[in-house]
Amino acid sequence: MKKKFGIIVLVAGVLLAACSTKGGTDSSGGKEAGSNAQAQVIKVASGGELSTLDSAHYTDVYSSDMIGQVVEGLYRMDKNQDPELGVAASEPTVSDDGLVYTFKLKNTKWSNGDPVVAGDFVYAFKNVVDPAYGSSSSNQMDVFKNGRKIREGQAKLDDFGVKAIDDKTLELTLEYPIPYLSQVLVGTPFMPKNEKFAEEKGKAYGTSTDNFVGNGPFLISGWDGNKEEWQLKKNEDYWDQKNVKLDTINVQVIKEIGTGTNLFDAGDIDYTVLADTYALQYKDSPQAYFVPKAMVGYLSPNHKREVTGNVNVRKAILQAIDKKTFAEDILGDGSTALNGFVPKDFAKDPETGADFRKESGDYLPYNLKAAQKSWETAKKELGKDQIELELLSADSALAKKTIEYVQGQLQQNLPGLKINLKSVPLQNRLDLQTAGEFDLVFGTWTPDYADPINFLEFYDSKSGLNTAGYDNPDYDKGLNDARITLANEPKKRWDKLIELEATLVDKDAAVLPLYQGAIGYLKADKVKDLQVFPFGRTVSYRLAYVK
Repeated sequence: MKKKFGIIVLVAGVLLAACSTKGGTDSSGGKEAGSNAQAQVIKVASGGELSTLDSAHYTDVYSSDMIGQVVEGLYRMDKNQDPELGVAASEPTVSDDGLVYTFKLKNTKWSNGDPVVAGDFVYAFKNVVDPAYGSSSSNQMDVFKNGRKIREGQAKLDDFGVKAIDDKTLELTLEYPIPYLSQVLVGTPFMPKNEKFAEEKGKAYGTSTDNFVGNGPFLISGWDGNKEEWQLKKNEDYWDQKNVKLDTINVQVIKEIGTGTNLFDAGDIDYTVLADTYALQYKDSPQAYFVPKAMVGYLSPNHKREVTGNVNVRKAILQAIDKKTFAEDILGDGSTALNGFVPKDFAKDPETGADFRKESGDYLPYNLKAAQKSWETAKKELGKDQIELELLSADSALAKKTIEYVQGQLQQNLPGLKINLKSVPLQNRLDLQTAGEFDLVFGTWTPDYADPINFLEFYDSKSGLNTAGYDNPDYDKGLNDARITLANEPKKRWDKLIELEATLVDKDAAVLPLYQGAIGYLKADKVKDLQVFPFGRTVSYRLAYVK
């Protein structure tokens, strides 16, 4: 396969097969898919720890990826990354006004033998929308009738537009027409949960493999909530198990890229990510792949703190960072500088087909003169000549590399600014964010479906993801217009989304975008049909096999 660093249109997953002989764990003595030659066992690296198996509580891609291996919703992604039927038995019947979707469910089982019923979807969706449950994905339920009102405390859970007509019939009533609903329902927040089991476990649900049951292609074992190794086993009760070839996937958390590449070269793992200098080092390897992603790396400033609450401080920080050099020379994995919050080649104008990023334009790009002008203005407004800020991140190799670069750029380019770095385990970072205990935090965001609003609603003042405390009533109203008022007017809705991004980044500098990511990785040549996705979850092992 020819490898390219350029960005491509994100419309398909990538089924990858390598062609060299280096790398990979020993798998002799077993069976090949369709023969008796090769054991269907692989070992893979996860770039971060698993924080939860609760689809209502995940906030990181590593947890989302694992949930996607062990739970399946109404739809799943096919080999081309198009939604196809999962637990749903057939495409839904839809009311004439496009608001009521009625699904019939297949006869499927949870890993404890219980049947998957419509009430399990109702229960799971209510967990996400219920303010008392505390899901950071609660805004995802705004698509359903009264979803937003419920999470804002203006309506009761009983008014939620998700109902079980009977065990095999699920009725979804939307707040507004959504022609891309199947894409939405593939997302992790829309996975079902075994209501009986989850209620028995209470707050312990999803905190370990003993406190979890799934219905997906694989079963998970060996994770106690803290361990950095666990195992996925083929689920023999999965409805499509005949098309699942892998028997065992051994997962190991490997945060340092260099450790992963060393283990791969030694033949001890079959899949690991690449980034920065390692991406450059391996770019010509036949076992290295680089897939453009709709993932955005960004800095989120705390709007509730004096210094980072100042718009000129935020603009100065954003324009003082040479993002192009960082993406090309430091990451080196196909990532590109991003001057907006919605990535390139992600969404198209419904009339012209033009790319959203191209139409929206570049906001606050690297410009040292403009940055220093905003910085001097900010210092005068704050009455400070020396300013000290803390930059928080997870402790992954990528996160640490990013904040070290940002620290160097800001201290070099903004006189009087000192940046202190704080790298902690991912869950700790998330806890600190939720508590508002940060000045600046580095994070990444990957959308669940291909619509710009999936990025822009991140900073809805009522969004559980908006730990920055950004609160602009006009912005919130614009989001609501895009969701509801303009739902059936594609061009006007598109223009509104462009207007909203300009407000978010150019006017308010509410979020400070750094780069659009690409996923670079090494894969053993024996592993075939591994799915690596450009947005949503990163990887799926459902179609993979060893040859």
